[in-house]
Amino acid sequence: MKHRLWYPTCGMVWATVLLASGSVSAGEERQLFNVVLFVIDDLGQRDLGCYGSTFYRTPHIDRLAREGIRFTDFYAVCPVCSPTRVSILTGQYPQRWNITDWIPGRKDQPDQRLQRPSIRTELPLEAVTIAEVLKRRGYVTAHIGKWHLGGKGFGPKEQGFDINVAGDETGTPRSYFAPFRNKGGVMPGLEEAPEGEYLTDRLAAEAVRFISAHKDRPFFLYLPHYAVHTPLRAPAERIRRYPNQPRPGTQSNPVYAAMVESMDDAVGQVLTALAEHRLADKTVVLFTSDNGGLATREGGPTGATYNGPLRAGKGFLYEGGVRVPLIIRWPGRGKPGTTCAEVACSNDLFDTILDAAGGRQPPDPPTDGRSLLPLLDGKPLSERAIYWHYPHYANQGSRPGGAIRRGRYKLVEDYETGRHELYDLSRDLSEEKNLATEQPDLVRQLASELEKWRQQVDARMPRPNPQYRPHPPDANGTITLPARTALIHGQQWRFEPLPHQESLGHWVQTGDSASWDFTAIQPGRFRLELVYGCHSNAAGASVEVSLDSWRQQHTLQATAGTHDYQPHVVGELKVDQPGRHTLTLKLVRPPSRPLVELRSIVLRPVKDGGR
Repeated sequence: MKHRLWYPTCGMVWATVLLASGSVSAGEERQLFNVVLFVIDDLGQRDLGCYGSTFYRTPHIDRLAREGIRFTDFYAVCPVCSPTRVSILTGQYPQRWNITDWIPGRKDQPDQRLQRPSIRTELPLEAVTIAEVLKRRGYVTAHIGKWHLGGKGFGPKEQGFDINVAGDETGTPRSYFAPFRNKGGVMPGLEEAPEGEYLTDRLAAEAVRFISAHKDRPFFLYLPHYAVHTPLRAPAERIRRYPNQPRPGTQSNPVYAAMVESMDDAVGQVLTALAEHRLADKTVVLFTSDNGGLATREGGPTGATYNGPLRAGKGFLYEGGVRVPLIIRWPGRGKPGTTCAEVACSNDLFDTILDAAGGRQPPDPPTDGRSLLPLLDGKPLSERAIYWHYPHYANQGSRPGGAIRRGRYKLVEDYETGRHELYDLSRDLSEEKNLATEQPDLVRQLASELEKWRQQVDARMPRPNPQYRPHPPDANGTITLPARTALIHGQQWRFEPLPHQESLGHWVQTGDSASWDFTAIQPGRFRLELVYGCHSNAAGASVEVSLDSWRQQHTLQATAGTHDYQPHVVGELKVDQPGRHTLTLKLVRPPSRPLVELRSIVLRPVKDGGR
């Protein structure tokens, strides 16, 4: 049962309110603002023109940035959707509510070394949301878009929203085109729709209707679009505006571009409605996304988008997976068109919105965030750390881990091996140089702080998987060890998850090594192949492959390019007994340039007679 909190009754209109506590000093008058919060699904920070994209068309959001403040170092507290949405609505780390993956999450599989901790499949009713707080202050509240925090009995209306359009338990739209239904049901509030209507357009129209109907009282409009989440679908006439020449490692997917443009148009319609009803000066507008852009094969052969120079994307704890846009347009506060480089995260939106609604008033619920309003006025906030805990195997190819950012430094921890990576983001935005061996004291300090935080929020850790059965042979007896499952033991080797790579890259450090477990059904001899791409400038480097007492060195040979993956025979080895074995690859002599990528290692059975 939800805790009932007492709030002073007030017939609030757009006047001013006297605050007895909160971020505003006692007696100071504060205007009560409407709040519009856009949360876009899977939008990468670099998918917007105001953040550097030259391919996607986002004129309305770019204008919002010119009229407001754009944050450069803003983070989602999870690289996937549901947990970040918990943090936005409650102001708390989602680990406190044991929602650490998208709901219901990816099921455990035999090739996982670790077993995921179980998670809640809904935001519990005792959680106090920003909608509930604002509703008790006299606001009318609307949820229009994606919910994905629980089904029947745990929807938006049970969590403080007067109106719900399209929000249910699903993480993807039942359909991007009307009728908005599938075998599982129909999207709430969209039962009637003209054939072929596009969902993003419809949600914008619903938002405009809400603004028009409630223009004379304070309102909170939460607009979490389903776009630009897969499946990639957009109106044909918008897709035709972009060249149909997608290239890996670039922003070039025409369907995704059309989705981004449609989303931008939808934002523009809401901003226009505010202006037409003379509400722009009475409304705080916030724009963000729930995690980084989808850059892996899940988004198609070339990925949905490309997040460079940020590393990786959705599902990963690297910058491409968690650094997201934030734009705030707050009438009368801050210099329009400026940027803010202060580190902040999605937990902070709760307290920021509270300030737009009069500031904190006891007994407002405690949060893990803080208001960003002082930053709009150019006043720095005290330094603090931001934490991540993702104890799951993501659909995008990442593995369980945690991270902490304090100041310029970010530490990433691999839960499978305990390996740490340390990056100086002020000098290395792409997270290319792991400083862990150079600054061991800082690694220990940040790792200790991360562990203490996990205990404070009761973060659940993964455990060894009793059903672990790695890389069994296929029907022909061949065993394939892909780069994505390698355990990395060195400092600079890294898994490159983009679709045209999916490889072990960054060959710069002598002694870097990786290992793979595999399952042999029976003893036998195998021909070992390394499948890699090697630029001519990198040929001549050497690696050592080992299995038990067997060792063999291999000199890398040039292929047609770094991404031209070709098999190269290293030699034959013998597996003496069935069961689990571990194969290790070690870099003996690095190439002169790191233009090598290993896609996989293949063990092919050798039949009698050596064939």
